[in-house]
Amino acid sequence: MKKLTLIVFLSCSFATPVSWSADFNKGVTAYQAGNYKAALAEWRPLAHAGNARAQNFLGFMYDNGEGVLEDDLEAVKWYRLAAEQGNSKAQYGLGVMFANGEGVTQSNVYAHMWWNIAASNGDRQANENKAVIASQMSAQELSNAQSLARACVSAKATKIVIRKDRQPRRKSRPKARCCPRKQCHRRA
Repeated sequence: MKKLTLIVFLSCSFATPVSWSADFNKGVTAYQAGNYKAALAEWRPLAHAGNARAQNFLGFMYDNGEGVLEDDLEAVKWYRLAAEQGNSKAQYGLGVMFANGEGVTQSNVYAHMWWNIAASNGDRQANENKAVIASQMSAQELSNAQSLARACVSAKATKIVIRKDRQPRRKSRPKARCCPRKQCHRRA
C-alpha cells in the first residue's frame, strides 16, 4: 500500500504545474536525486513559514522515513497543516493515516472524510479509496463521515468569505481547525 501511495504521490506532485519558489525547486531536485537531507533543509523552513506543499512533502518524508526516522505522529502533524490549507495530496495522506491507524486512532469514518475532501479537490486516488472504504462502513458511519466532510468544507468556505473583507493574513497556518469540535484532529 505504501509503495502504491509513493508512486501516485510522486507522479502527481511532480507533474502538477505550480509556481514554486527557487528553494522549493531545490528541494524537489534534491529529493528526486535521493538527497533527502538536502530536500529537508530546503523544505523545512518553507513548511514552518506555512508553505502547504513543503508541509505535505515533510509529512510524506516522515511517513516513509526518507531522510528522517519514520515518525507517524510527525507525518500526521505536517499532513494536517497542509490539508487544512486545501492541499489535496495531504488530505489524501491523512486519509491513509486514518485508514491504517498510523499516528492516529484507526478510523474508517475519518479516512472517508479526508478522502472525500481530497476527492472534491480533484484527487482521483482518494475517490477510489473512498469508494472502497465506504463498502466496509455502516450507513451511520458513512453518514457521519459525509457530515464531517461537509462541515470541514463549509468551515473552510466561511474562512475564505471572511478573509475577502479583510486584509490577507500572513500567519503560517489557519487559526481555527477545519472541523467542529476538532474531531478530525485527535492524536492517538
